[in-house]
Amino acid sequence: MHNHLEKARLLCLGFFVLLSGCLYAQDQQVADSLLAQYRMGNTKGQARMELLRQLAFNESRNLPQAIRYAEELIAMASKENDYLYLHRGYYQLGNKKRLLGELEPALSAFIKSAGAAQQARFLPGEGTAYTAIADIFSLSNNHPNAMTYYQRAIATLRRSGDTASLASTLSNAGDEYLNYQRYDSALLLFEEAAHLFAKINHPTGKAYSMGNIGMVYANQGQNYQAETQINAAIRILEQTEDYHPVCVYLIAMSEIYHNKGNIPTALKYAQRSLGLAQQYQLKDQISEAHLQLSVLYEQTGAPAQSLEHFKTHIAYRDSVNNINSVQKIADLRTDFEVAQKQTEVNLLRQSRRNQQIIVVSLFIIVGLLAVLMTTLYRNLSTISREKKRSESLLLNILPADTAQELKRNGKVEAVRFEQVTVLFTDFVQFSRLAGTIEPEQLVRSIDYYFRGFDAITTKYGLEKIKTVGDSYMCAGGIPIATPDHARKAVLAAREMIELVRKEWTATDELSHFEVRIGLHTGPVVAGIVGTTKWQYDIWGDTVNIASRMESKSEPGKINISETTYQQIRADFPCTYRGELEVKNRGLLKMYFLEDFTTQPAQQHPDTKAASGYAHT
Repeated sequence: MHNHLEKARLLCLGFFVLLSGCLYAQDQQVADSLLAQYRMGNTKGQARMELLRQLAFNESRNLPQAIRYAEELIAMASKENDYLYLHRGYYQLGNKKRLLGELEPALSAFIKSAGAAQQARFLPGEGTAYTAIADIFSLSNNHPNAMTYYQRAIATLRRSGDTASLASTLSNAGDEYLNYQRYDSALLLFEEAAHLFAKINHPTGKAYSMGNIGMVYANQGQNYQAETQINAAIRILEQTEDYHPVCVYLIAMSEIYHNKGNIPTALKYAQRSLGLAQQYQLKDQISEAHLQLSVLYEQTGAPAQSLEHFKTHIAYRDSVNNINSVQKIADLRTDFEVAQKQTEVNLLRQSRRNQQIIVVSLFIIVGLLAVLMTTLYRNLSTISREKKRSESLLLNILPADTAQELKRNGKVEAVRFEQVTVLFTDFVQFSRLAGTIEPEQLVRSIDYYFRGFDAITTKYGLEKIKTVGDSYMCAGGIPIATPDHARKAVLAAREMIELVRKEWTATDELSHFEVRIGLHTGPVVAGIVGTTKWQYDIWGDTVNIASRMESKSEPGKINISETTYQQIRADFPCTYRGELEVKNRGLLKMYFLEDFTTQPAQQHPDTKAASGYAHT
């Protein structure tokens, strides 16, 4: 498929967040009917707040007006200390800001929405807020963080019993898999979402499911099936005046007819998408429609019109996706997570002060009442054991230096490291195998391999960051900078490959896989995150590129970037793969690390032999 279709598919992310917490799609007619009641000003208290929520949700023609409704709701809920409606106000504000392409304010609103839902102990709202946060990270091409929040949202919503919101989140997570070309996993999630929407008789949810399944078919080149599904979705969504996804699906249809060679029909679909996007001020869709029209006019021999549309596309694209906005989003997430941990640390410090007071009092009693010495001794021993236990648990989830900083200062400052090597692993065809074996056996198998990876990571002084599904992530050079982080990461990757290779032919009760590994070296920002437990995490473009190195690797291979290669070329023979296309990064140089069974390849013209190896 043309690269433009992949951009159109990416824009599907976050549609379902509009449905979360409500069994009905947006309805402009509802907003129009409520406007008279709003202007009369007769409603008070919660009735007034519910009116504002309905207006903010259903107003789809005038997004700035919908934002004003949400802001009025936030002000009123704050004054009344009503955390439930405070959550709802921030949630609607985030939705409208996201539709306008203002990702930074949208993320800030969703974070506040999650916090208010926690205060209100409202699980459905907390889950949908996590979904919205995941959507923003997905739009920012931060796949690890997006999947972390999608998994958190799905777990929360399964406990809540909110079927509509769970179906919405499953669909968004499925689209994230679709974005990384994991079509089997994407279809499984889309199908579960479709089943849930059918169960609750939700026509708009059905339309989204049909549209998303159509996008899968489109990416697989099955144009007839894609066209059937997408056209049916458009008809339903136009009836409900939900134009944001309609714009995206129209671009998808344009691309399908473009691939068929039917340029006039492709132009009609693209122009129709542009008209709707301009009418409802949807910046990201305006950008994509201009890009599609630029491509089409170029093929019709109209270079002047093609250039004009391309210039407009660039202007809108830069206003929505800029580097400063993405960096601020990362900073907001760090501030949010660390602020939550700061509250917990303050409570812990207060608890320790209370324990100190108790210990002093006990010693006074011991001096006065010797007969209670044995009892007091047991109490003091218990306190000491619990203190050692809590410190041991802290060291299990945080690096030692980070744990010491947390105990010493009550917080941990985010730190930038200029040179870190990030390692990603991923099991080949894991999603396909997961559907054919028992879940218990699958968990035992993954646990076996990840325990082995943990031992290797510890052996070479690397820091384990997280596991996401069947992916394992670690890094060298943090939390203490070391000059040989790249070399140690390569040694660890080789042992991981050898562990998997050795187990491939084993006859036991476990399931065995092949593994891909990718490495990249560059700067990262590190700090503490987590809402229910502490977690040491890293952010930055280095993480995204390392993930791309893994996805571009092959079974049983270690794929490294140019920067990592320059670090280890004197110690390890490598095979130059050339410049490979990477989504949103263009062409990147890549190398396969050779193992003992591989003969040295021909020397690359841009490099020279070093330490006895001919590096290629």
